[in-house]
Amino acid sequence: MRIAVAIPCYKVTQHVLGVLAAIGPEVHTIYAVDDACPDHSGRFIEAHNKDPRVKVLFNSENRGVGGAIVTAYKAAIAEGLDIVVKIDGDGQMNPALLPKFTFPLLRGEADYTKGNRFFRPESVQGMPPVRLFGNAVLSFMTKLSCGYWNIMDPTNGYTAARTCVLAELPLDKLEKRYFFETDMLFRLNTLRAVVKDIPMDSVYADEESNLKIGKVLPEFLKKHASRLWRRYVYNYLVRDFNVGTLYSLFGGVLLTVGSAFGAMHWLDSALSNQPATSGTVMLAALPVLIGIQFLIAFLHYDVSNLPTEPLSNSLAAPQPYES
Repeated sequence: MRIAVAIPCYKVTQHVLGVLAAIGPEVHTIYAVDDACPDHSGRFIEAHNKDPRVKVLFNSENRGVGGAIVTAYKAAIAEGLDIVVKIDGDGQMNPALLPKFTFPLLRGEADYTKGNRFFRPESVQGMPPVRLFGNAVLSFMTKLSCGYWNIMDPTNGYTAARTCVLAELPLDKLEKRYFFETDMLFRLNTLRAVVKDIPMDSVYADEESNLKIGKVLPEFLKKHASRLWRRYVYNYLVRDFNVGTLYSLFGGVLLTVGSAFGAMHWLDSALSNQPATSGTVMLAALPVLIGIQFLIAFLHYDVSNLPTEPLSNSLAAPQPYES
C-alpha cells in the first residue's frame, strides 16, 4: 500500500522543514497544504525543501485545518494512494510514530486510527491542567454523540485513514475548523467504520494552540447535540429498528409520562395543601424508575454496538505493501 502524509500549513514556517525531514522512507507522497497562509508557507517550502516526495497544494482562501486536510484527502484519492496520515506542521506531532498509526490499517484491523494522549498516566504529565480537563469533557461528549465509546482524546489531530473509506464520506460537508476531527468520527460511525486509538505522548513546542476550550464549548455543545440526535435517528430509526430502539422509545415515554404525572399531582397537592396519597406517589415513581432502567439498558446496548469489521476490507482488495 502507498502511504501519503498530509500537513496543513498555516504559520508553521519555523517548524515545517524539520517535520518534513523527519518523515521516514515508508511514505510515498507528502502533501503540504498552504491554507492561504499569510507567511506564504507553500512558497517557503517550495524554495527550501529538497525532498522530491513533497507536493505543495494551495487553497485560494483560508478553510481551516479541516478544509486543508480535505484538500489533501481529495488529492490522495485522485492519485490512487491507499493511506493518508495527517501530521501538523508545528512540530507537536512526532513523525517517527507514523508506522504505529498505519500498522492497523495495513493489517486490515481498522479503517481509521487516531492518537490518544490519555492512554498512559505518564503521557499527560506535560499537559496543562485546563487542557487536560477540557479534553476529558470533550471526550465524553464525543463518545455520546459519535458512538465510539472505545476512544479518548477526540481533538487529537494525529490521524491515519484508508482512502477507500474516505471516498465514501461527504468530504465537502465535513466541518472545516476545530470540530473537524469530531465530525470525522461522526461521519465514520454512519459508515460503521472501525476506529482505533494509538497511544502517544503529548508534546508541546513553542507554538500556542488557538483552541480555547471556554470559547468553543457552547458551540461544541450545540454541534454534539445535533450529531447525537442525527446518529440516533439514523442508527435506531432509519437504518435499523432493534432492541436498542425499543429500550429508548419505551424509556423516553415512561420517563416523560411519569414525570408529567408526578409534577401535575405535586402541583395540585401544593395548591390544595393536601399531601398526595401513597398510591399517587407510586403511580408517578414507578414509570419514572422503569423509564430510567430502560434508558440505562439503551445506553448499555449503544456502548456494546461498536463496529468490529473494518469497512475497508470489503471496499478494497488486499494489495502488497509498497514503500
